[in-house]
Amino acid sequence: MPIKKLLGMVFAALFAGFLYAADVVLNPEHPDRYVVVKGDTLWDISAMFLRDPWLWPEVWYVNPQVENPHLIYPGDILTLVYVDGKPQLRMSRGYPTVDMDPQVRVESLENAIPTIPLDAIRPFLTRALVVDADAMDMAPYVVASAGEHVITGVSDRVYARGIDDKSETVFDSYRPGGPYIDPDTDELLGYEALYVGTGPVEQFGDPATIFLAQTTREIRVGDRLLPADESTTATHFQPHAPADDLEGRIISVIDGVSQIGQFNVVAIDLGTREGIETGHVFRVFKEGATIRDTVSGKRNDSVKLPDEDAGLLMVFRTFDKVSFGLIMKATSAININDYVRTP
Repeated sequence: MPIKKLLGMVFAALFAGFLYAADVVLNPEHPDRYVVVKGDTLWDISAMFLRDPWLWPEVWYVNPQVENPHLIYPGDILTLVYVDGKPQLRMSRGYPTVDMDPQVRVESLENAIPTIPLDAIRPFLTRALVVDADAMDMAPYVVASAGEHVITGVSDRVYARGIDDKSETVFDSYRPGGPYIDPDTDELLGYEALYVGTGPVEQFGDPATIFLAQTTREIRVGDRLLPADESTTATHFQPHAPADDLEGRIISVIDGVSQIGQFNVVAIDLGTREGIETGHVFRVFKEGATIRDTVSGKRNDSVKLPDEDAGLLMVFRTFDKVSFGLIMKATSAININDYVRTP
């Protein structure tokens, strides 16, 4: 693990738990009872009750008598109580959400409120990738489009080379993006892979023929093909602070907006190798400027201003050296190279 990212050691579990519990401060405007409604997120509810929403695990009571006690549904009733003088949130089901019919059970799980707004992160849950150079260089690729299409898109066909494994019958198409670089060490952390479409193999061979069942933008010669990933990324997780005192940087903003605000998706230079998990919350800081002191009378005297708190970020998808996070709160404009730190 890079030394520059690990600023402190892990507290002993019991001691850390004591500190977190002692640090829980309620939102002054918290309700004593709340009925969950459709459209709520776990972050919204946590911020409703707590000054620091990432301390949710410290107050949430896991009721062993409730089916899926970590999932919250519209209609559920949350009640604030005190146990040994410490706040605790307890939940009772507002109406039955689990049925013996398996089909109903699956549907009810999907109705559980998400941790963060799904509309903001849905395209990045399964399609967006961070890959190494070899993964893209060795992948099959689009060599031509079938027919005389000016723009190749959905319902068109393309020819691809390098598809040797006939057990893979559906491919996602990706466009190689720019590199992710650690701004402090210049380490290459991976490459952005931009999802552009999906389609089944209609005919194997060299080249193979692929039917484009779905596209998000024009398919181009040189786009790379990876076996379609049907797995899903968890959308129900608890916001919590990392156990370690970590520091990283925002290295990219997805979709290339010039200034980063609430509900923008960003990439940070911390990943699973640093112990990053979905649900980890970081404070965002703007680095304080170094200015010339014109009052001291000293020649070339300068002073670095303190870093400024600029917002909060929650990680929702992790890779080895990079993670995607959603800006949950922005108190000022956030930019690439701003710092993220354990709150």
